[in-house]
Amino acid sequence: MDSAAPHRLDKGKARAQDVEPTEDTPLLASTSGSLSSRETSVEHPRAARRRFYSRLLSVFLISLSICVLAFVLIAVIAYSYRSQASQIPPEEILQRALVVRGPDRVDVLNASSTDGIWLMVHGRVGLDAGSLVGVKSDEEDSLFRDWWKSFGRWGIRQLDRVAANLSEIQVSPRAHPDVVLATISTPPLEIPLTADPPARDLSWLTPVRIPLHIQPTKDVSSLLHFIRESWKIGFVSVQATVAHTLVHGGGLHESGWRSRFVVSHSNVRPVINMKIPAVPGLPPPGHDNAPPSFSDLVTLESFQIISANDTILIEANATAINPIPLDLAFSSPPLPFIILFPSPDPDSPAPVPVAAVHTHPFALTHPNISLTVSGAVVPLARTASRALSAFVSEYVSGRDADIQIATPLLPDLVINTTFPAPRPKPEILRNVSISDMKIKPVGTGMVASGTVHALVVLPRGIEVGVNASRVFPDVLVFDGAVPGPSTNDSEAEPAWSREYGTPPPSQPLPDPLPPRAFAHIRPDDWLPADCEPAQSPEGAGSTVAVSAHIVDVPLEVLAGREREFSNFVSKVIFGTQGALAGVQGVAAVAARVNGLPFANGHDGEMELTGLPFQGSVRIGKKFQS
Repeated sequence: MDSAAPHRLDKGKARAQDVEPTEDTPLLASTSGSLSSRETSVEHPRAARRRFYSRLLSVFLISLSICVLAFVLIAVIAYSYRSQASQIPPEEILQRALVVRGPDRVDVLNASSTDGIWLMVHGRVGLDAGSLVGVKSDEEDSLFRDWWKSFGRWGIRQLDRVAANLSEIQVSPRAHPDVVLATISTPPLEIPLTADPPARDLSWLTPVRIPLHIQPTKDVSSLLHFIRESWKIGFVSVQATVAHTLVHGGGLHESGWRSRFVVSHSNVRPVINMKIPAVPGLPPPGHDNAPPSFSDLVTLESFQIISANDTILIEANATAINPIPLDLAFSSPPLPFIILFPSPDPDSPAPVPVAAVHTHPFALTHPNISLTVSGAVVPLARTASRALSAFVSEYVSGRDADIQIATPLLPDLVINTTFPAPRPKPEILRNVSISDMKIKPVGTGMVASGTVHALVVLPRGIEVGVNASRVFPDVLVFDGAVPGPSTNDSEAEPAWSREYGTPPPSQPLPDPLPPRAFAHIRPDDWLPADCEPAQSPEGAGSTVAVSAHIVDVPLEVLAGREREFSNFVSKVIFGTQGALAGVQGVAAVAARVNGLPFANGHDGEMELTGLPFQGSVRIGKKFQS
């Protein structure tokens, strides 16, 4: 009994002891401990993965939140700047942000009366978008303000450029916006954007080539009125009207996110004011001064008129004052012009087209532009003879001849100007003499006979074939050589009220009569003439020798000069050397010009009137009863 008691007392502590396993130890206890340890080792990797996924999800959600927040923030900023840009008036954009320099070069591609003028304009352009939306950097900006602007500048750099589509641009005087001077069309344009351009450096501008189509107004009177008024005030002030403009982000063919940036405007009316610069050699603009005339702008340097290939060819060189102060490269194709002569016939006042010419391609140079013009005489109506005769007579008489210049590019525009006469006045009739002159009484009067000889010398530059067929002299006869200066300085005015082919009107006698003048010879009609080519003097044009026979032409003794006439007759009768008679007057010559293309045949005839001449003749004992 005593040995069993201690064993029972220790029964409750037997598990706590580390008992050595024996043959009687159950296997279950050992198996149970092994499974528990394995379960603990399997559960640790799963918990780690759950913690990793939880953290990854947290990072993703936080990143997504940040991206959404950034996107919303950028969208808000973009919307803010887009809204700000869309609310800016287009006129303010043109004035504040659009920077244009040039044109640096202008090429005239084509010009016609129907299609207008096509130009290729080279220049430099850029849009200061940073200034437009207020994101240009400023040293006085706060940290938040600078951060806010930096987002705007970043957005401009990402947008990079915009494309602009414009409807037709109508250009009108600012004072009269309802009057359209020209219509300009241009294809869609790409305009580069700049976020923060330097203040005084234009290197950020992008070179561009812009094709322009200009259709000038048909209302030439309004165009000329605008030019005159602009010169008087010294400014060009115009208003451009654009019915519709559409601007989208990106380039012309952009289809991505940039193209969703779209701004449109209607009825855009920018105003352009430009001071007219003073041009050396021209009256200053402003101060209510009249604009310069065509002859003030263009100076004829030389010309040549040639008979060739059954027509009359024209070549001329001229200079024009360059009114553009810019160093502008300009190229022009041949430009057509029509030369017209005013009609002297009151019954047919319409001007007569006489020549079609064109300018050779030219460039702008300073201070003057050199122009070369060539062309030919157009087929002339038979009635054009009077207009041609009037022009040539004015020219050879040393007076600037009125002409008109038109262009098919502006059919209603006619420029009135003058063709400058040669200085000094050309001497057309030279070496005038009368051979075999006889004076005899017939009834109660006197008549004269003889052969008139003269050289017809055309001015320099006129190299045409001439065949003089008729002459009409109006002569004063002097006892001795003609006193005083040559009659080449006289101002005889040709008259054109007569019918073509009739004798020229009688010119009034000088008052007072020149010393020693005693007789006046004037035939009743034109005298037939013979003509043959002659050697031209140096510096002259075509020359022909002309002779005509005077047969019993009335010789009128001037009133109060009977004594001079008697003295002259006495010298003829009793003088051993005969008597020297001076002749002075005005002649008319009718001539055919080789190659002059009249509509009903070539070599039409022209009458040159008011040609002064002076000569002498020695008369022997030829007085007969």
